[in-house]
Amino acid sequence: MNKVNYVTYTNSDFDHLLRMSQKLWTDYSKDQLVKLLTQTVKSEKYHTLIAKDAPAGRYAGFAIFSIRTDPVEGAVNSPTGYLEGIFVESDYRMMGIAKEFLRMGELWCKEKGCTQLGSDTWLTDQESRAFHKNMGFWEEEEVVHFLKNL
Repeated sequence: MNKVNYVTYTNSDFDHLLRMSQKLWTDYSKDQLVKLLTQTVKSEKYHTLIAKDAPAGRYAGFAIFSIRTDPVEGAVNSPTGYLEGIFVESDYRMMGIAKEFLRMGELWCKEKGCTQLGSDTWLTDQESRAFHKNMGFWEEEEVVHFLKNL
């Protein structure tokens, strides 16, 4: 098993973060992701972690955590830590990388005064729902959002 290094995002990671984000958030255009990620990595409300395969120098995954002061479904305290996104390349799955991302992100959220960590996924994304449950999350509620043009 290769050694994986976990680091806090730096600007030199941007292109790799963008490439992996395109695999996670497929509904977004590249331009949308560039804008979103640029705002995210500049904000102190977010903490972006990167996993790199040490010997190969390959990027293995990323996780983005935030501190939310707006209501988080089911949370009893504010602020609430939030797992905004987590992705591990297929070659590196089942190696404990996501679990380590969560451990590191939880520590960061606790340092920021949070006592809970929220997250979300699509109702139909069974793989993500199973991942969250395996990591100790529980489902708070299922919501369907509606929109109407005026």
